[in-house]
Parts: sequence; C-alpha cells; structure tokens
Amino acid sequence: MSVRKAISAAALEHLLSELAVAVIEGNDEKSMELTNTLLNKNIAPKNILNKGLVVGMNEVGRRFRDNIIYVPEVFISARAMKRSLALLKPYLESSDIEAEGTCVIGTVKGDIHDVGKNIVAMMLSSSGFKVVDLGIDVSVDKFIGAVIKEKADIVGMSALLTTTMGYMSIIVERIKSEGLPVKTMVGGAPVSQKFAKEIGANSYASNAFQAVKEARLLLGLDSSDQSLT
Repeated sequence: MSVRKAISAAALEHLLSELAVAVIEGNDEKSMELTNTLLNKNIAPKNILNKGLVVGMNEVGRRFRDNIIYVPEVFISARAMKRSLALLKPYLESSDIEAEGTCVIGTVKGDIHDVGKNIVAMMLSSSGFKVVDLGIDVSVDKFIGAVIKEKADIVGMSALLTTTMGYMSIIVERIKSEGLPVKTMVGGAPVSQKFAKEIGANSYASNAFQAVKEARLLLGLDSSDQSLT
C-alpha cells in the first residue's frame, strides 16, 4: 500500500502564496489549478480559502482602496476567486464549518445592475457567510419573504441609480414595522453613509471589502465604533 508523502510546511506556504498571487493577477486558470493541487494534497479546504484565496482578495482590496487598481481589475480577480471557490464549495458544505451568519442580498426594485452586488455576494460567501442572492429588481415583499424563510441576520441592498435608491427606505421601514430581527446594509454608486443614516439603515458599505467588514461589525464578530447604529 502506497503512503502519500505529506507536503512540507515550506511547500505548502509556497503553493498558498502562488494561489494568492493568481487571484491578485486574475489568472483564473492558474487559481483553479493550484486549488486542485492543494485539494489533492489533502490540504483543508478552509485553509485553502483563508490562507490563499482570501489573502489574495484582501490584497486586491488594499490596492483598490489605494487607487492602484480599479473596478475592472477587481472584477477579474473576483472571477478567479469565484472559480476556485466553486471547486472548494462541495468540501466546505460537507464539513461541519458553521456559517458566520446569513445574508440576504439583492438589487432593489427598478434597478437591474448587478456587477457590484455580485462581487459583494462573492466576498461575503468567501468570508464565511451564507449568502442568499435574490438577484436584480427585487421587491420589498421578496426581501421580506427571504428574510423570514432564511432567518437572515443581514439584508444587503444595492442600487446604482438615484431613481431607485429611494426604494431602500421602503424596505428598511417594512423590516422595522414587522419587527424583524435583521440588520440592514446599503450600498451602490449613488448611496452614501449620510443617506444610509437618513433612511435608518444599520450600515453602509462603499465597496465589497468594506461590506465584509461591516457585516462582521453588525454581527459582533469584530469590534469598532464606526457602525451607524
């Protein structure tokens, strides 16, 4: 009977570093190849996620924050991470890893833009949250139904148009009127922290990386005094 030789710590660190670089560069084929290599070496899927993919996307986030790269580059990196994440998903789902929380997310009624929303959903999912993506043009009834069905912890609302961002206030008010124990987070190009506060949302995120941070703050997974409520 053959015995598979354990990978050395140095070799593992090198592979994980290469995986992070592949995500940063948006090289999805390389990212998938390295993910499969690590899985075949019996590396824990959560380690591949946290020490490879997330490390890469965190660096993408830093570069985006510092205006070194822009949305197209972020989207390419996110695609590479998403394809690798698809390979990890069956292993993560079959393990006993408990989700950090459940997020219902969607682009509000009247708005069909979804690129930013998709990146937020992917980043939340890769950071350990269960994400229920309702898609685009989502009505208040659909948001409320999903919150109740999924026992959601957070509702994330996106809008790219000034003509649709006002619909967020309808959703926030409905959640409050029904007394649902769920936190609300809003975002999108025309949305601001001031607007979020005006409509009574619990949090505002200007990009996908901040959305993950805000989600963790809302659920008490991290500590900070920067939340809206």
